[in-house]
Amino acid sequence: MAQEYKLKGITSLDLQPGEKHEVEVEGLDAKVLLLNAAGKTQAIGPRCTHYGAPLVKGVLGHNGKLTCPWHGACFNTTTGDIENAPALDVLPVFKATERDGAVYITGDAETIKAGHRKPKFKCKVAGAPLSDKVVVVGGGSGALAAVEGLRELGFSGPVTVITNEGYLPIDRPKLSKTLMTDLNKLQWRDAEWFKSGDVDFVQDEVVGVDFGSKTVKTKSGQQYPYTRLVLATGGTPKLLPLQGFQVLGNVFTLRNVRDAKNIKEAIGEKGKKIVIIGSSFIGMELAACTADGNDVTIIGMEKVPLERVLGERVGAIVRKNIESKGVKFYMSAGVEKAEPSTADPSKVGSVHLKDGTKLDADIVILGVGVSPATEYLKENSVVRLEDDGSLKVDENFSVVGLKDVYAIGDIASYPYHGPGGDGKYVRIEHYNVAQNAGRTAANHIVHPNLQPEFFTPVFWSALGAQLRYCGNSYHGWDDLILQGEPDQGKWVAYYTKGETVVAMASMGKDPAMAQCAQMMQLNKMPSKSQLKDGLDILSLGPPQ
Repeated sequence: MAQEYKLKGITSLDLQPGEKHEVEVEGLDAKVLLLNAAGKTQAIGPRCTHYGAPLVKGVLGHNGKLTCPWHGACFNTTTGDIENAPALDVLPVFKATERDGAVYITGDAETIKAGHRKPKFKCKVAGAPLSDKVVVVGGGSGALAAVEGLRELGFSGPVTVITNEGYLPIDRPKLSKTLMTDLNKLQWRDAEWFKSGDVDFVQDEVVGVDFGSKTVKTKSGQQYPYTRLVLATGGTPKLLPLQGFQVLGNVFTLRNVRDAKNIKEAIGEKGKKIVIIGSSFIGMELAACTADGNDVTIIGMEKVPLERVLGERVGAIVRKNIESKGVKFYMSAGVEKAEPSTADPSKVGSVHLKDGTKLDADIVILGVGVSPATEYLKENSVVRLEDDGSLKVDENFSVVGLKDVYAIGDIASYPYHGPGGDGKYVRIEHYNVAQNAGRTAANHIVHPNLQPEFFTPVFWSALGAQLRYCGNSYHGWDDLILQGEPDQGKWVAYYTKGETVVAMASMGKDPAMAQCAQMMQLNKMPSKSQLKDGLDILSLGPPQ
């Protein structure tokens, strides 16, 4: 039952725009975040519902949007609702009252202590007409966001999710960052949660879609009619079409829990020679998390790791971080073949480079990118795939040329309206983009006349230290402004095209990324010249 609780050490509700304080609640072993929510002072849960980051260290804009300092989750502080991924649970909001030189909040004790609440999801589909049926193909973060978005917005028709992953939606970034395989820790929601929202999960593989009759066909021979279809099938790891890599054992890719289990089993008691091909984010993260107790080598085609995205200077910083863990690099290298082990010819024993270098290998992991998982559409005469296998969509993630069909996540090429984007099409393989796209599609299904709001793409990576990144450099950048102390692990890099900052990356400078994410959304980023002159992005105060 709701009651009043006094806030320790607070005497006034007079907070300026952007001002926030984490304060103790007297009588409870709990804290809240007291803040100015777009002109109204109230309290909310103090920690991000994604990984628990302290929101007092985040960025609160004049518009009341609060961005997490770690991974870019954004909350509406007036309602507690989610504005941007990757958070799923919302924040509780508590009324604040000033009386007799003290401040009190009103709320239920358990809710105050929990600091978060589940979104509105419960639903009972009873005799709903077929005209309301949504089918979601795929079981990743985009699918989860679409499903929760639909129920949160009041959609009460049947919802069916068809996935071939064999489990419920997981926190996929943990696969490459930690090789986690425990489904109890990976799955965002349990079966009871989806049952409460009357969402039907089907473990099967979609093999085709009849867009004329609005029917999805699966490998088991089942057919699922829909009125709205959300395609969220993600990416398929690329293989190397070279000698040995497709026939020898202990050559792995990483996309799902089964892949992670196979890699962990192959590593066993450690002491293994692991060769990672590809200096991608996946490859670099796997090197960082397997380096302890193993001999790890990365082979990359670029001069430095991640050169295409981060540039040579920042890539060199990241390489140094990973090298500190004992990882060796062979860069500007070409792979020729994989040879079998002399002890067990069915398994890989070495990787050979084009310059003649031979690298002994007990395990090979390929991190050479992913392709849009749209194989089930390649022979479809109704839909046109882009050259890379993706589907072109509009700002609502509605597939161009198809009615009532949406594509989200790794399979979607969408018009980008962020800094330097000019509406050009991009395909962004970020966890948070898939989730935000799912919410956007759900919003359009329920409210087709509302215009979608631009969201800033965000991602993070465990590269010996935590890398934060926001924006988009898909169509290139022509200069890089590096601020801070790279040798101390504290720096911010701005990627510019002309005077426009199109993206940024940082390490050890939170909440710089959160500040930039909000300013990019508001189209208020400072110019290249200002940053080159030493402007500190955090000196600009609350975004407005």
